[in-house]
Amino acid sequence: MSAEALPTPVTKAGQEGLDALLARPSEALIGLDFDGTLAPIVADPELARAHPEALGALAALAPKVAAVAVITGRPAEVAVRNGGFADVPGLEHLVVLGHYGAERWDARSGEISAPEPHPGVEAVRAELPGLLEGSGTWVEEKGRAVAVHTRRAADPQAAFESLREPLTALATRHGLIVEPGRMVLELRPPGMDKGVALTEFAQEIGAGSVLYGGDDLGDLPAYSAVDRLRADGTPGLLVCSGSDEVTELRERADLVVDGPEGVVNLLTALAAQLS
Repeated sequence: MSAEALPTPVTKAGQEGLDALLARPSEALIGLDFDGTLAPIVADPELARAHPEALGALAALAPKVAAVAVITGRPAEVAVRNGGFADVPGLEHLVVLGHYGAERWDARSGEISAPEPHPGVEAVRAELPGLLEGSGTWVEEKGRAVAVHTRRAADPQAAFESLREPLTALATRHGLIVEPGRMVLELRPPGMDKGVALTEFAQEIGAGSVLYGGDDLGDLPAYSAVDRLRADGTPGLLVCSGSDEVTELRERADLVVDGPEGVVNLLTALAAQLS
């Protein structure tokens, strides 16, 4: 994708966000989800890896903006490993905000900061096997959270819907919340979401504009955060890594691209435009 092919947002607010990013890139924050945005969705999350051209696109763009933040529900260490973000020239301005911002990895130091785990996660982990028996689901251990994936079930959507209420009851009983996603229900501590993480980091660096790209329901709080930032005078651009599984983001986005490949193309075009 060439610089001339930089796509046009379909909303006035989105165009203003893009214009601000291009006019003052050194003040811009680029916020991105990982799974489904930088990495294609796969049946086994352990096998998820960043798009082959994602690192090159990020390394080309990151030095030209204030910061790049990968905001994910995964543990920061896992996202760094699966993304290949460590020790990449050009990514010194990158941070990974894992567990929806509860953990933070900084490329400059290579260190992770995180609070103590919530005790409810261990309690939920102990009860899940009995609740899920025979459902055809798969549990992903995330350290500070657990995620129940229904993609491998005989009827993934039916399993997702049937488990939503009992998993919510289980989470509530132990002081947790349920975060729904693309054929996944994640049980995690309350208090942090991608909107909180994005807002706090934008304030920390004094961002003059914000681009956020995501693909799933967990990204909706970040979309709302960008809406609030725009209302307060900070231009923003909402990008949807399009899929047929989740339509809510597509309906709210200023710009829809074709999955992780489209995200990589957009990042590449932005870097070329800023050269």
